[in-house]
Amino acid sequence: MKKRLILIVEDDEDIRSLVSDYLTDQGFEMRLARNGKEMDEALAKEKVDLIVLDINLPGEDGFSICLRLRKAEGPPLIMLTARGEHTDRILGIELGADDYLVKPFIPRELLARIGAVLRRTAPDAEPPEGVGKYCFSGFVLDLAARRLSGPTGVRVILTSAEFELLLTFCRNPGKVFSRDELKSASTTDRSVDILISRLRQKIEADPRDPALIQTVRSMGYTFTAKVSAQ
Repeated sequence: MKKRLILIVEDDEDIRSLVSDYLTDQGFEMRLARNGKEMDEALAKEKVDLIVLDINLPGEDGFSICLRLRKAEGPPLIMLTARGEHTDRILGIELGADDYLVKPFIPRELLARIGAVLRRTAPDAEPPEGVGKYCFSGFVLDLAARRLSGPTGVRVILTSAEFELLLTFCRNPGKVFSRDELKSASTTDRSVDILISRLRQKIEADPRDPALIQTVRSMGYTFTAKVSAQ
């Protein structure tokens, strides 16, 4: 079985070496970069399965890198943030990071996050419940391709977290979800709200007056679209 290729973008040599050695022992193939320029050079040579990206890099910072990777439909991304900097974590989610991890961390926790993101984004993952697609309001959510197409057929780019959130809604139209029910192991109430806001920007005709994902006061959110499974 081919090893998964992970790119670590981190300017701290100790952290870079620690993570690389640990993940190599866990069966991953590793590439290392100290900044955005070295990351670009690595990505130009080969396709990677996931990037672990530090925010505080010399030159171009992690936020800027995250934004352009998302615009370019780059690989899944886990951001590393400094202890206690809550705004960093929120901004990372807003820019499209698939997960984040606060420093200092133990390598085993990073391994768990990497495994979770890779499972969510695996293109050959089996569609759940025997369903191949969900259709709603002109949109088509293709589970095998992990792709959302809009009413005109144009692809709507989703992060893995946005895809999983929309999939949860499509499986349970009309159900009222609390924030706790929508949270993953790495998200907070605030980050759920941000994911909802980002998803509304992509599927609502008027995100300021949402018709598909509605807020239920003091309870959470519900997906009101008529959904058909294929």
